[in-house]
Amino acid sequence: MTANVDGIAGDIVGTWRLVETKAHDDAGTPLAAPYGPKPMGLVIFQADGRMMAVLCDGQPTLPPDAPRPFMSYAGNYTFDGTTLVTRVDASSDASRIGGEQVRQVRFERARLLLNPPRRLFAGMMQHQELTWERVA
Repeated sequence: MTANVDGIAGDIVGTWRLVETKAHDDAGTPLAAPYGPKPMGLVIFQADGRMMAVLCDGQPTLPPDAPRPFMSYAGNYTFDGTTLVTRVDASSDASRIGGEQVRQVRFERARLLLNPPRRLFAGMMQHQELTWERVA
């Protein structure tokens, strides 16, 4: 499950830590970062084709009555070098169970960048990008 992008080998297998999230609307206007200004998360891709992801807002405190954004899911995945597809069999969001999570993937230097399809998030249609670095 290795990609070769611009001469840089990008092996998705391993443990990755979330370091940044970005979002913008259809016009390209930046939106609030998914999972807040201090996103936290881990994603693990095993060589046998299983994966698990956990993401949340990592701020120590949130405004009163504000829910803490959180998502977790796991399942079997396939990766062709540019597209990651996970068949979800466990999730904190029951609507994802039995479905597929599709992400466009690219590698920049030692980072893994995942782009989900345009979707409704926090009440607005968004394009998102999640940046991960490998955990040593």
